[in-house]
Amino acid sequence: MPPSELPSLNALRAFEAVARHCSFRRAAEELFVTPAAITHQIKLLEGNLGISLFNRFNRRIELTEASKAVLPMLQQGFESLSTAVAELRRYGKVPQLTVGASPTLASRWLMPRLQRFLSTHPGIDVHLVATSQAVSTATSNIRRNGSKSAAPPERDIDIRFTNDDLTGEQVDLLFRVEIVPMCHPRLLIGPPPLLTPADLKYQTLLHGDGRNPERAGSTWARWLRRAGVTGIDTRRGIQLDHSSLALDAAADGLGVTLASPLLASAELAEGAVVIAFPQALPLDNAYYVVTSDLAMAREEVAAFHRWLMAEARTPESVEAVAA
Repeated sequence: MPPSELPSLNALRAFEAVARHCSFRRAAEELFVTPAAITHQIKLLEGNLGISLFNRFNRRIELTEASKAVLPMLQQGFESLSTAVAELRRYGKVPQLTVGASPTLASRWLMPRLQRFLSTHPGIDVHLVATSQAVSTATSNIRRNGSKSAAPPERDIDIRFTNDDLTGEQVDLLFRVEIVPMCHPRLLIGPPPLLTPADLKYQTLLHGDGRNPERAGSTWARWLRRAGVTGIDTRRGIQLDHSSLALDAAADGLGVTLASPLLASAELAEGAVVIAFPQALPLDNAYYVVTSDLAMAREEVAAFHRWLMAEARTPESVEAVAA
């Protein structure tokens, strides 16, 4: 069909939004227009096509059979159009990708390795966003019917520490996390010496999950139960917002923290901290790489994704996770 015979783009966008939400009001909110404007666009489109797109009832609408048949094709068309426009905007520019990660992972795992990627991909600029807040990634605003939105991404790749259900986006397990008690070497010899897990009652517990209001469910409480230790009040100690701060405090000799050997590899190698006891606590959360098919169609994103997955499976990473 020649472009001149196509309905207006605004009308098609209005139809797609109404069909996805099954609501004129929600479609209007998404497109930042009034419900009356949405109604007008739908009437124009139905007039142009010569068919009804919705069955209208007293307080609801539903798609006609024709609408159900063409909606997936229309959504795919919008995604292709979004990709084409994005490529035009990037044409002639240095490839750039935005990566999101928690402050702990960014500083203790990703940054020490990032030069390896940059050295093999000198033509790609990386924008690293270190934040604990999860956001939508690369067109992956998942819609209620399971299809993907073509909204502009905030991050091309997001590395999330979570156990949430991420179904609907392109998700790959980066690595799981186990934590063990770590402290400055001098705490092992005391006084008093730290010889058994029961000796932790004489030490300051460093809590890297300080935003957890229920200390009975903290990682320290869970580790102590796993180690068979009782009689230690897990409400005491120093509360910190991030595990990275707790590890810094442990390196300064302020107490004992629970940390992942993989994320504390630099401190362990330097002797700033040592593993006090080998008993490990597997965490429910794990690190996942979240992106989308649309983002992965860009070579710079696909290259960084391949590099991330390969880094997580290097001998040093695998050994640290299994330590």
